[in-house]
Amino acid sequence: MAGGVWPEDGWPSLLWTVMSVNPQACLPADDPSDGHWFEGLADHLGAAYLRYSFTKGTVREVDSLIALLGLEPGMTLLDVGCGPGRHSHEFARRGVRVTGVDISERFIQLATAEAPDGATFQRADARALHFDGAFDAAISLCQGAFGLGGPAVDTDDPQLLQPDLAVLDGVRRALRPGGRFAFSAFSAYFQVANLEERDNFDAASGVNHERTEIRSEAGVSTEADLWTTCYTPRELRLLVERAGLEVTDIHSANTGTYRPLDPSITTPEFLVLGCRP
Repeated sequence: MAGGVWPEDGWPSLLWTVMSVNPQACLPADDPSDGHWFEGLADHLGAAYLRYSFTKGTVREVDSLIALLGLEPGMTLLDVGCGPGRHSHEFARRGVRVTGVDISERFIQLATAEAPDGATFQRADARALHFDGAFDAAISLCQGAFGLGGPAVDTDDPQLLQPDLAVLDGVRRALRPGGRFAFSAFSAYFQVANLEERDNFDAASGVNHERTEIRSEAGVSTEADLWTTCYTPRELRLLVERAGLEVTDIHSANTGTYRPLDPSITTPEFLVLGCRP
């Protein structure tokens, strides 16, 4: 991935990468007040998140997702890792009743301040969701929750070593039987094909590490360690099935449209579609 200061008009996508402040903060917590390394990144960015080019295709993305998930006005949707709420807001404008959750208090403040009717937001850790059969559908996009792995944690609990599995388990419990989901994941194929000098890709874990700078809404830059969790379609299918969900399709996809494409090594993300049995 490109090093240096993240460009606002190019990739890497902000949410393809994640900042690690403390490896112990990677442990799931029942209470988000226990802390999470993503909070520092989100608090620094604030509204600057919405200046990045990958946030500009929200309407087209929602167009695709409504069709893929079969959403209709009045249905309920859980937006996991909602950030400042750009997808939640657009779904609500289409008549979908949306609940957005994010670990960042700052992002929740921004989402709530601009929320249209039908969209509500709450701070929550995506690895410890508390919903039970409440939603017709769920999404987790742009690595807002899924893919925020960070460095390895020294623990005997395999669930703690797989935060993405914890996210999917919470999504399964949140969906009603038959409820559908869509989430994006960064492509290991694309990452390896585009490695740059500053990248440090761990082939054993599929995590890429780089150190770069990010800018706040006030233009203040800070250095951050960035950790990208990458997957192949086979790995995604196995992980989803382990969480007790069913995969219906895995497509390659580009941010800005989420139009389904045949899986390839030249597209940065995969879009995983499925349901709760």
